[in-house]
Amino acid sequence: MVHLSVVIPVYKAEDCLDELYRRLKAALESITEDFECILVEDCGGDASWQIIQELAAQDPRIKGIQLSRNFGQHHAITAGIDYARGDWVVVMDCDLQDQPEEIPRLYARAQQGADVVLARRMGRQDVMEKRLSSLLFYRLFNYLTDMDYDPKVGNFRIMSAKVAENVRQLREGLRFLPGMMEWLGFPVATIDVAHAARYSGESTYTFRKLLSLAADTIIAYSDKPLRMSIKLGFTIAGLSFLAGVALLVYAGLYDIPVMGWSSLMISLYFLGGMIIANLGIIGIYLGKTFDETKKRPLYVINHKTF
Repeated sequence: MVHLSVVIPVYKAEDCLDELYRRLKAALESITEDFECILVEDCGGDASWQIIQELAAQDPRIKGIQLSRNFGQHHAITAGIDYARGDWVVVMDCDLQDQPEEIPRLYARAQQGADVVLARRMGRQDVMEKRLSSLLFYRLFNYLTDMDYDPKVGNFRIMSAKVAENVRQLREGLRFLPGMMEWLGFPVATIDVAHAARYSGESTYTFRKLLSLAADTIIAYSDKPLRMSIKLGFTIAGLSFLAGVALLVYAGLYDIPVMGWSSLMISLYFLGGMIIANLGIIGIYLGKTFDETKKRPLYVINHKTF
């Protein structure tokens, strides 16, 4: 066991790894010499893995894991947590927007009696498109999962070994660390931290990727879309029944034949579209259930430095 583990997913980060190591080393040594940094390279196709190997060669506290292909950020975090041996485990991003200098503050708050301490990002330095897409994602996530997750909180956090062990037991293929920890239900403390601009490069989380992540996490943590489709179906059926009764009453009172071929065809196409859409929602859930039954590993490791 070590006292403190830091888990960092790495993707296209060759320009910031040296600076990340320098600042991490200074921040962690202010807490303890007994730490490890687990850098999980998620096959970004750049020189990140070579740099991680060099850092690991010069400092044995740096441990590198390279996945066999790009599995995604939350799968990379899972790999790091699986290998973390610390009494406390920190999770953070590699782009230095999560500042290593905030780790001592997270650690100090945890020592006051909290199993999980979240970093709430104040004054976010992301571009407007990223902030809006992130806000939309969390609004949609909270509505469809009935959770109350703070959109200012990302992956940056510290957790006790007890919490980390429970996270390791959650092996579903649809990974979303904040949602998983929300589900675990451990008491959570929060501190405000400064959010820095990216050290280099641009965010790889496009709006399309955020939509994909939103769809996966909503399916993983909620059946609300299914319940909404049922309500919509009953609503349409009820309105159609009332409209039919109204037409019959109107025709009976005024002796007018029921006309309207165009409205009939529009109604048929509308109802057909709704049926196909609802079947699609059910199909997505069945497909994800099928994927889970395969019990494939969450990630595959290509190389390790330890």
